[in-house]
Amino acid sequence: MHIPDGYLSPATCVTFGAAMVPVWAMAVKKVKACLKSRYIPLMAIGSAFSFTIMMYNVPIPDGTTAHAVGGALLAVVLGPWAASICITIALAIQALLFGDGGIWTFAANCFNMAFLIPFSAYGVYRLVAGKSELKSARRWGGAAIGGYLGINAAALAAGVELGLQPVLFHTANGTPLYCPYPLHFAVPAMLFAHLTLAGGLEAVVTALVVRYLQSYDANLLDNREMRAIPAGTAPARYRKLWWGVGAMVILSPLGLLAKGTAWGEWSTEELSKLVGFIPSGLERLSESWSHAPFPDYSLHGFDQGFWSSAGIYILCALIAVGLIFALTYLLSRFQAAETGRKEEPVKGS
Repeated sequence: MHIPDGYLSPATCVTFGAAMVPVWAMAVKKVKACLKSRYIPLMAIGSAFSFTIMMYNVPIPDGTTAHAVGGALLAVVLGPWAASICITIALAIQALLFGDGGIWTFAANCFNMAFLIPFSAYGVYRLVAGKSELKSARRWGGAAIGGYLGINAAALAAGVELGLQPVLFHTANGTPLYCPYPLHFAVPAMLFAHLTLAGGLEAVVTALVVRYLQSYDANLLDNREMRAIPAGTAPARYRKLWWGVGAMVILSPLGLLAKGTAWGEWSTEELSKLVGFIPSGLERLSESWSHAPFPDYSLHGFDQGFWSSAGIYILCALIAVGLIFALTYLLSRFQAAETGRKEEPVKGS
């Protein structure tokens, strides 16, 4: 679902940029209005979880791959606005460091995964869960249904975005300039992968983690007004959750076992083999960002056997999680300093 550069026209990318700016602005406003520095570690865990779960590719019967996103789980625990910020951070790191998703298409990818998934999943979750007790089965059941429908809503949107390109942007003789697959091909292909396996994976992961949180600390499922965690309890409260993210990092090479490329994420060479040509606009934009230090979660000059690839894969996950931790630590320090300035008494009062 990470649309690479070149598959969407610049006009499409700018349109989604314009659509996401108010979403990001509102997300920051909503989160900042009730954010406490001791709540930030939970957002770091959420962002790290989303990044890591997307490294676990699963094989699709048509020869492609797909993955979960974690957007429903983050929305259930953090609320959809904070979840949107967490997933945006994960997608930015993926694009800039690993070339996973494009720079031009960043806003479109955020619209699909950092907006549609958390908000649609959370809406379904609240509809099913209602005012049930935090330990009710309706909580994990609603989260599972929301996860399944949310990721498929994003897949449908991605299919429409890709499928409209040859209709809207083509040469005088009809040759597509960007994604060459029309709607009647792109939409079924995207939905097939997510209706069959990726949606089920998202639902199962969401349900299992919510069920675990119900037994571990059910209050974490109460995100109304981003409920403040009692001061001094955050490190101990989240320790097991960080251990869970660490285990996911160590086991991340399991995602390498799935062969093939996700539908719509082909390199120009792969696309040329599939359709027999490279659309001129796609070729021009595909190299917009060629400075990723770990392209496709690999390292130039290293043997690409499974074990060496597995080691680099784990290294990439560690770098990303470390960067997420560093960013959220700086945010917490900034938030604490800002709070201190506001509480500082005015001289002469």
